[in-house]
Amino acid sequence: MLKTILNQRGKRPTGANPPEAANPGAPAPGKTLRVARDLATPGLRSALALQVARAMLRLAFIGLAAMFVGRMISGIASWPLLGAALTSLILGSVVGLVGDRAIAKTELKVANGLLEAVRRALAAASPGDIQAMPLGTLIAGLQRYPQAVAGLAVGHRLASMMLGLGPLLAATAIVAVSWEAALALIVLTPVMIVFFVLIGSAIRSGAEAQEKAFGRLAAQFADRIRALPTILGNHALAREEDKLAVRLDTYASGTMSVLRVAFLNAGIIDFFSSLSIAILAVFLGLGHLKLISTPGFSDLQLWQSLFILMIAPEYFAPFRRYAEQYHAKAEGLAAAAALDALVLDARPGLPAFKAAILTRDLAIKIARLPQTGLVAITGPSGSGKSTLLRHLAGIGSTLSVQPNLDAQPGVTWCSTDIYVPEGTLGDAIGWGNGPCCRTRLLLAAANVGLLDDALLPAGLDALIKAGGENLSGGQRVRIGLARALISNRAIVADEPTAKLDPANAAIVRAALADAARGRLVLVATHDRSLAMLAGRTIDLDVGNRQAGERAA
Repeated sequence: MLKTILNQRGKRPTGANPPEAANPGAPAPGKTLRVARDLATPGLRSALALQVARAMLRLAFIGLAAMFVGRMISGIASWPLLGAALTSLILGSVVGLVGDRAIAKTELKVANGLLEAVRRALAAASPGDIQAMPLGTLIAGLQRYPQAVAGLAVGHRLASMMLGLGPLLAATAIVAVSWEAALALIVLTPVMIVFFVLIGSAIRSGAEAQEKAFGRLAAQFADRIRALPTILGNHALAREEDKLAVRLDTYASGTMSVLRVAFLNAGIIDFFSSLSIAILAVFLGLGHLKLISTPGFSDLQLWQSLFILMIAPEYFAPFRRYAEQYHAKAEGLAAAAALDALVLDARPGLPAFKAAILTRDLAIKIARLPQTGLVAITGPSGSGKSTLLRHLAGIGSTLSVQPNLDAQPGVTWCSTDIYVPEGTLGDAIGWGNGPCCRTRLLLAAANVGLLDDALLPAGLDALIKAGGENLSGGQRVRIGLARALISNRAIVADEPTAKLDPANAAIVRAALADAARGRLVLVATHDRSLAMLAGRTIDLDVGNRQAGERAA
């Protein structure tokens, strides 16, 4: 049964409501990040505890090693210090291994949880909502988006926490020997933070552009795979390869741009850390040579100077780790936004097309569709013709108002995405119509030009591969139309002449006009010649959000 997409006719005409008003229970933006953070929280606690323990054991090893070396150079060997240093090193390595495994396990849990959330969202979505999704981008994105978001929710978040704790632990250790040396390290910290902000914004914008390029590449690749029989039939493979190569080069260029900025960020951290350690080394060296008497740098024992110089790199290590995670942050945010837009913030029950914002006059016109005749839905690309047609056909429609077509025994859907069984052309045309005599099949095939198709030379006995993989888009549409012609049901056809040459398009227009004499034929089309044959035309105009009707 055909269904309208609009409210009940008895209500007062009103303007279109925004999606938020139509669905107040819709989730707020950013659902992907909320789901990821909820999944990551339990594992992050244990991972953070292990990271802090490893940092403390590493500081203990460095301090003990510095004391041992300093005393050994001074001629005092303390083997218990060496034993304690080696014990700290071994324990730190074990704790680090356990911590890395905990991080990997938590990231895997987050990625799997996001995939499960996407699965539930897709299961709850209507066929029309799924049809409206860019499936190529969705399928390719699910190979990487969950992992990228997991890296943001676990790896980057942990690096952020350690950025606050790690330098504090290292500075505290240095303060025990020389607070002046610790202050010298801390002075350069604000400068690095400024560079983080400046470079981080460049990485984020680059990552967003990279994800958009990836989405376009995936969508174009999926579309070309779907239309491969048509491409091969028209000898256009080389041209389509060139188009894909351009998309691939754009994506590769965006990736390299992001990596260049990320490497620059890491280089700045290394520069400041090396500069700070060099300054400390100069002052400590001059203090040992008695050339300066700066407090905190002169009159220090050798092991104390070694302690400061060996701990100083640990002060900058969390900054370096955070810089490495900046790319993961930008990539994760872009992936989370992409998942939100694709699936997790989808609003089931809302029409997934722009033409949903229509006037009440159009509601009445659609609800008064005739029992017979040709009705054409026209409008510019993106105005929602195809999706409106799907809802009118009841494909994915969740709204309840019935037009005056209840007497119709059913609807036959016709588009390039129809089901085509493996077998012969006759089997494909007769599918879903019960037993059909060969004469009816021949007549239906002839009416849409399939018997004269050079690529199907055996007529009704032409072999069709599973899923119709050896068919072009135009052949699939004509099979669907021939299938509709031998039924007694209303015909709903999406762009029935779009993929046809002029001769076959004229044949299909004539077949649709002939069928409309005894049933309703509803088409969405850009074909002006087909629209001129229609007894009624519903024109969608997204620009002024109005719809008009032309009656012949």
